[in-house]
Amino acid sequence: MSVLTAVRAPLLTEARRGFAPWAGLTVLLTLGGLLAASADRWQGGWAETAVELHNAVLITVPAAAAAGCWQGGRERRRGTGELWGTAVRPPLSRFLVSALPVALWVAVGYLVAAGLALLATWPYALGDGPHPARVPGDAFVSGAAALAGQVVGRLVPSRLAAPLLATAGYVGLGTTAAAYEGAGRYLNPAFQVLETSVPVWWQPGVTAVWAGGLAGAAVLAYAARRRWTAVLPLAAATAAGVLLAQTGDGLWHPDPLAARQVCDTSVTPAVCVNARYARALPQITAALSGVTGKLAGVRNLPVRWADRDGPAHRDEASLPSLTPLGWSFVRGRLTDPGMFALEAVGALEVRGDCPDGPDGGVADDAVENYLAPLPGRRDLDDREAGADRRRRAELAERRAARTRLSAMGGQERRDWLSAYFAARADCDPGGVPPL
Repeated sequence: MSVLTAVRAPLLTEARRGFAPWAGLTVLLTLGGLLAASADRWQGGWAETAVELHNAVLITVPAAAAAGCWQGGRERRRGTGELWGTAVRPPLSRFLVSALPVALWVAVGYLVAAGLALLATWPYALGDGPHPARVPGDAFVSGAAALAGQVVGRLVPSRLAAPLLATAGYVGLGTTAAAYEGAGRYLNPAFQVLETSVPVWWQPGVTAVWAGGLAGAAVLAYAARRRWTAVLPLAAATAAGVLLAQTGDGLWHPDPLAARQVCDTSVTPAVCVNARYARALPQITAALSGVTGKLAGVRNLPVRWADRDGPAHRDEASLPSLTPLGWSFVRGRLTDPGMFALEAVGALEVRGDCPDGPDGGVADDAVENYLAPLPGRRDLDDREAGADRRRRAELAERRAARTRLSAMGGQERRDWLSAYFAARADCDPGGVPPL
């Protein structure tokens, strides 16, 4: 009788009843709760969702190991260990009957939570597409952790083994995930990556071989009659680990889409967003419509607002960042279009190629107030100035400059703004025309 034949019927029984389904439900609820609590920072971006699911391995792997460890001590807690020792079924069969259902349910719990997260992202995603490549591998790693945890539960005769194993796993994974140096960090299945990076096609599979090989070696070394067979999965894990460690940063490459810009050139300056949020362009353009409308006919403007990770190129202004999600951009919508427009005006004033971002004084304030006035600006200024005489005098000067700019005729104001932006482009605060 083969091992698989010996475990098939009791395996199905264990999978339907007992602790295994509860272990899967625990992983589902734990991961679901964590995702729900942080939904603002991932719900709306496919890459952000993929990163959040991958980072959750930091929690699911220790939880899975603890679940397996608790299951491993079941017979000891029941006092039936000696009875099981008299069974005809081989030790490996007995082990798999107890361990595999927990591993399978843990993996299913992770997969269900991941599927729900992807469904929750779909209505709000504004570009790109799902990134499911790491999900099966991360689910497999969580299941492998449950198998390894079962071995620990069989070997350590203590009820505290499960929580201590979970704590040790969390600390170990967290410490190596936060490391900035050393090849060992690439062996960590919870190694954190950026939203703008994608794994090479073979990386999730090799990581699964690495984790699964170690778990398989532990299981065979503990329960197999021929313990030397543990060398086979250990060799596979070693080969996978060497490949991961030697490849290093080459395990990920930049997402080509993250380097692209999608632009609306019907306005001046043009409005560009990262291609990962291409469908957000209409609402970004709408948020800036009040600014671009007032800039019609003005010369010496940057060519575009650009949505880049680094500094803007020459003749560009930096678009206020949409990331990280959860601040100015939540579930595909701007949280405060007025403030977004004000920040965009500030980017027009401080050009990316200016070394120190020179201050234009009251002129900058007047331009900001004219192009992107905020409701309640007067009350806000009064509160900031308070009863301080000097600050109230400065406030009066700023208000006078705002009034003079607003009172100009259309062509006069366009000429003044053209001279203003020319001075800003030359990084010359002294060249800003007076108001």
